[in-house]
Amino acid sequence: MTQPRPPDPAALAAAIRAGDRRALARAITLVESARLDHREAAEALLGALLPGPQGSMRLGISGVPGVGKSTFIEAFGLHLAGRGHRIAVLAVDPSSRRGGGSILGDKTRMGELARHPAAFIRPSPAGGTLGGVARRTRETMLLCEAAGFDVVLVETVGIGQSETAVADMVDMFLLLLLPGGGDELQGIKKGAVELADLILVNKADGEFAGAARRAVADYRSALRLLRPPSPHWRAEVAAVSALTGAGIGKVWETAQRYRRAMEAAGAFARRRAEQARAALWAEIGEGLLERLRQSPEIARRLPGIEAEVEAGRAAPTVAARRLLDAFLRREGGGDPA
Repeated sequence: MTQPRPPDPAALAAAIRAGDRRALARAITLVESARLDHREAAEALLGALLPGPQGSMRLGISGVPGVGKSTFIEAFGLHLAGRGHRIAVLAVDPSSRRGGGSILGDKTRMGELARHPAAFIRPSPAGGTLGGVARRTRETMLLCEAAGFDVVLVETVGIGQSETAVADMVDMFLLLLLPGGGDELQGIKKGAVELADLILVNKADGEFAGAARRAVADYRSALRLLRPPSPHWRAEVAAVSALTGAGIGKVWETAQRYRRAMEAAGAFARRRAEQARAALWAEIGEGLLERLRQSPEIARRLPGIEAEVEAGRAAPTVAARRLLDAFLRREGGGDPA
């Protein structure tokens, strides 16, 4: 069966700049595709859209399961929309390890925001990407910004290395935590807290209001013992209620103060430049790994080498070096030996 041709990059770029949501959705599908002709078209599309707008704000949002990330994002997004902003939400869902399926339920959980004309919600499966952040999330952010969305929210699954992955691609990292302090503070991963530019204790309402206030005090004390993520900004802690809307407006005020502080120090643009360079090397590594897996020579050698490693007859480092040497010699035109 003949596969459909990819869309024309120039026409798609023009439609995206005009704010065509269907074109934006098609473009995201294009950049997420693994087909070679789609990748070539996606690269041409990104080239046509760069350099993109510089006034956007990229916020990463992570948190423990059950903390209410989707509820918070909906309340926060509606607040921003009411202030005249256009919001794109990139919600990366966990993919099944067995079947590769993905929950993709964020549009249901953010029903009101999904219907708002100033918002765009795109759930994407994380697939096998380390950290639960889709491999093409960085490219998707560029597409959303080109379409006129000036605030981009990246929600992660909040497990494994997802906090590090999202912090490395956004301007500001928000960590949502549940009310509770004292012993519960020990259950929060130090690494995730160290990455946070703003810690929000959610569900600060009703019977949890007192616990939320105590948690804020505990986290503020804990942060004094940790190295701040930037010398130009000390992470702040605040209580919010996504259910009642309490504190939601102050979150955006804090984000604006953060941006002003980072821009005054020249750190805002520098951070984006460093992230772009890191993305370059990540793409090089992922691309080389794909080429290696597709190599007929490696495919021929791999079962035997894997068997040696599994049986303990070869160290993984030595076996890996043998495979890499064979791959590089073949790529260079030499005898694979």
